[in-house]
Order: sequence, then C-alpha cells, then structure tokens
Amino acid sequence: MGFQTLSGAGNGKGEGDRPWWLVALVAIALGIAAVIAFNDLYAQVFATISRGIGVTVFVTVVGFALATVLGLLVALAGMSDSLIVRQIARFYVEVIRGIPILVLLFYIAFVGAPGFVSLYNFLIGPLIEQGWLSALQVRDVSLMWRAIFALMIGYSAFIAEIFRAGFQSVDKGQIEAAMSLGLNRYQRFRLIVFPQAVKVIFPPLSNDFVAMVKDSSLVSVLGVADISQAGKIYASGSFRFFETYSIVAYIYLILTIGLSMLLRRLEKRMREKGAAR
Repeated sequence: MGFQTLSGAGNGKGEGDRPWWLVALVAIALGIAAVIAFNDLYAQVFATISRGIGVTVFVTVVGFALATVLGLLVALAGMSDSLIVRQIARFYVEVIRGIPILVLLFYIAFVGAPGFVSLYNFLIGPLIEQGWLSALQVRDVSLMWRAIFALMIGYSAFIAEIFRAGFQSVDKGQIEAAMSLGLNRYQRFRLIVFPQAVKVIFPPLSNDFVAMVKDSSLVSVLGVADISQAGKIYASGSFRFFETYSIVAYIYLILTIGLSMLLRRLEKRMREKGAAR
C-alpha cells in the first residue's frame, strides 16, 4: 500500500508507477494555499472555517476510539461459546449496519438522549427527592457528545466485522498448538491470535478511520461547530458559496489524504517488520 516511487516497467497493475496523482494533488494544494495567502477573501473564509478543525478532529478521534473498543467487545461476543451471546452480537451488527449514519445521528440525539435522561432520573429518583442530587435535563447532554455516541454506535458494527474477520484468519492449528501447551483463552488471544490478526485488521480499520473523518461532517446537522457547520454558517451569511465550499473541500482533502498517507506508511512498516521476523 506504500507509494511506489521507483522507476521501471509496470506489470499492468500499476506497480512501479510513479505517484503522479500525488504530485498533481500537491501542486493543486500548493496553488490553493497560495490563493488563500494572497487573496483577502479566501484568507477570511479559511480563517473562519479552520476554527472547526479542532472540533472535527476531536469528534473523529474520540468517536473512533470508542467505536473500536465497542467493536472489539461485539466481535468477541460474536465468537463466544454461548449461543445467546453470539446471537445478540449478530443481531446488534445486522441492525446497526442497516441504519444510515444520518438517521442514527437523529435517533441518538432526539430519541436516545431523552430516553437516557428519563432512565437516569428514574434510577436516582430517591436521591433527587432527598435533595442529594439534581435531576438531569436533556439540554445537559451536549449535542457534540450525542453526535460522538451516534458515530461510535454506527461504526462499531463495521469495526466488529473487521475484528471478527481478522481473528478468524489466524490458522486454527496454531490455536490448537497453544491449547496443547496449556495456554488459557486469554493467553492464546494475547500471544497468538491478536499479534497475527492485527496485520489483517489494520488496513480496513485505517480505512474506516479515514471514512469517519468524512462522516464527521454529518454532525453539522445537529449544530455541532465542525468544519461543515462553520462553512454552512459563513456561506449563509455571506452568500459566498463557491469560495466557502471550495475551502471546506480543500480542508477535508488535506485531512483525509494526509491521514491516508500516514496510515499507509504505518502499514508498510508493519509489513516490513513482519517480513524481517
């Protein structure tokens, strides 16, 4: 997956090609950066929209970290010895994968959050009556965290399938050999299964991470002040739609392509270390 920079004849599948697409992208990015630097209008648009980068990064990193943990738990549940636990995990994966992220955002924000508040107040009702705790209001649950939980739930189902495929790719003979050596289930997972599965898991997991950077733009429908929301507000007030959304697309491309290159480099290093062993 690393970028090929060596010259030479290809084999018809793009191997050995110089990354001219990357050269073109860098040239375009530098050209846009020059326009932003020397054009007051574009500089103003960029300065306004870039305020949402921190929110976008925070929502993506926290949401993906939580989704990875939940996805791992669901994957392990799907491989449980208990039929009931396996069926529950399968039910969760199939249902969540069938719901669009945008619909899930609305559902968590306007159905899940009020339901959680009602349940919380019901459980601590006696403490509220005694005056020890105050009742929780729906407005106390920020829209940002509602969006984060929605992304966590939506992506956890896909990540669970990635983990499951990775774990099942490990040769059963090695697991049986570990069992014969007296390793318990946790030791087999930690020492045998996971180190080998991570090579299969990392590429699709990194792709999901990049995808979440883009899907994080959906949180703007809840009013979360990310890049898309900042662009929407600026465009609606200035009517500079071309300039605004050109900068929005530019920022997302910088984030996603830069992140993709970094993850591909990490993947290449993992393969090289594996080959060295």
